[in-house]
Amino acid sequence: MKLNELRDNEGATKSRKRLGRGIGSGKGKTGGRGVKGQKARSGVAVNGYEGGQMPIYRRLPKRGFNNIFAKDFAIVSVGRIQQAIDAGKLDASAAIDVAALMAAGVLRRAKDGLRVLGDGELTAKVAINAAGASKSAVEKIEKAGGSITVAAAAASE
Repeated sequence: MKLNELRDNEGATKSRKRLGRGIGSGKGKTGGRGVKGQKARSGVAVNGYEGGQMPIYRRLPKRGFNNIFAKDFAIVSVGRIQQAIDAGKLDASAAIDVAALMAAGVLRRAKDGLRVLGDGELTAKVAINAAGASKSAVEKIEKAGGSITVAAAAASE
């Protein structure tokens, strides 16, 4: 098989109808749009309109709640921190915080602080400053001989 021999299956693509090219074509005058009205005009898409039937977004009940004060943490796993240390992007002897992780290219943005999760393995002895950490992450960091400081403000909320 050669790239220049690639073809679509027979009948897989239909040629488009040429609308509005005279009454004799059978698709002239209104061009298959019926007569007058909003939908006969160009640039109309009546989103969510179901022809007068109660639309689905009104038939279904409202549910849930969105907390506008919820913190959105930048999440990183201990495995990802170890990976960055192994690659030489992070210095294990220095304190690891949001700024250090952003400089190393591990995180893209700081958000509302750093939350460390316990996914993966950690062998390096590290000191981490974070807004939050899971129990498994704290366990793994301390098992590797490191320490983690969780910000008091995040713990009280």
